[in-house]
Amino acid sequence: MSERFRARAVLTDIEGTTGSVAFVKDVLFPYADAHLDEYVAFHATVPEVAAVLSDAAREAGVDAADRTSVLAALHSWIARDAKITALKTLQGMIWAQGYACGELKGHVYDDAARALRTWHAAGLRLYVYSSGSVEAQKSIFGHSVAGDLRPLFSGYFDTTTGNKRESASYERIAATIGIQPKDILFLSDSVAELDVAARAHMQTAHIARPTDGTAPTRTHPSVTTFDDLTIDLTESR
Repeated sequence: MSERFRARAVLTDIEGTTGSVAFVKDVLFPYADAHLDEYVAFHATVPEVAAVLSDAAREAGVDAADRTSVLAALHSWIARDAKITALKTLQGMIWAQGYACGELKGHVYDDAARALRTWHAAGLRLYVYSSGSVEAQKSIFGHSVAGDLRPLFSGYFDTTTGNKRESASYERIAATIGIQPKDILFLSDSVAELDVAARAHMQTAHIARPTDGTAPTRTHPSVTTFDDLTIDLTESR
């Protein structure tokens, strides 16, 4: 079933929305886990990495000088996909290296890439909001199977903006980009995220891809592909 909206901007999730859950779970997470120790060993003195490791130690409640304990905490967070900013930032750094050397290629569904290009050409402003770091987001879209999609986006948001399951985060994003929430369409496979975005007065669409095991919901407009979304650009005001 197709759905039609009027909006000035689209805010999209990544995992299960623009790209497959399997790519994140079966490719990205294992890659970060396998390369974590080596990456930290070679980059621990780099200021940005040192700062992240310090944040991780604080979050884990261990001594920052105890590298073994810090790494153990990071590995355990990867195993349970903990939404911890220090972990997400470090993962983004590791993935960026993997993309740069050609070992990784970001998965983006054909229908998502096609729609994003169409919407951008029509004048819609496109933004990303994911629990993955901004660097990780840029890497996925910059080194994607559909080419470099970064020029399509006007901005990126991650957990430094706030928890994806808190309505204040969506209010903060709307204020940052200078568009009223009611003129923003949020796309996600997560009903919980859509619920809080709706409470922040954003429009919502549920992406229920059978290949990702996502079932349609009756609480939000639900589609199985971006091809089923039509977005008319509202006038600026």
